[in-house]
Amino acid sequence: MASTSSGQDSVVVDGLVNYIKSAGLFDQFRRDCLADVDTKPAYQNLRQRVEGYVSNFLSQHTWSPNLNKNQLRDSLRRQINQSEMLSTGVERIVEQVVEPQIQHVFRPQIEKAFNEYVEKKKGDAESRKDEELPNKTEEISVPMVTSEKVESTCKSELSALPTSTGSCLLVMFC
Repeated sequence: MASTSSGQDSVVVDGLVNYIKSAGLFDQFRRDCLADVDTKPAYQNLRQRVEGYVSNFLSQHTWSPNLNKNQLRDSLRRQINQSEMLSTGVERIVEQVVEPQIQHVFRPQIEKAFNEYVEKKKGDAESRKDEELPNKTEEISVPMVTSEKVESTCKSELSALPTSTGSCLLVMFC
C-alpha cells in the first residue's frame, strides 16, 4: 500500500473521494450490491448458520419473566462475533456479490468520476489564473493520484460506516 508522498496528494485524494461521494456513487454501489445479496448462496448459507447458532444458544436458556434480555442478547452477540462466523461469511458474500462487479461496473464509473474531477479542478485553476493574470497562460498540473492512494482513503472512509454496510463496502474496495 503506497502512502501519499505529499500533502497535496492527500488533498487531491480526499477531494476525489468527496466528489465521488457527492455524486452518489458509493450509495449507488451499496444499493446495487445489497439488491443482489439475498439471492447468493453465501448469504443464504450464512443466514442458516446464524439462525442455527441462535436457536442452539436460545435452547440452552430457559425463559422466565426475570430473564435479563439485554444480557442474553449481549452474550449471544459476543459469542457470534468470537466465532468469526460473520467475518468469514461476509468475505464469501463479498466474493460473490462485489468482486464480479469491480472491474466491469465500479471501476469505469470511478474512472469517469476521476476524469470529471480532474477536469473540474483544471477549470477552477484556469478560472483563478484568468482572474489573477488575464494576459498570461500557464500549464496547469494535477498531481499524480494512484489507485492505491484512492483505495487507502476509501478504506478509511468506509471503515467509519456502520459495521453491516461498512465491512461489506470496505472489503469491496480493498
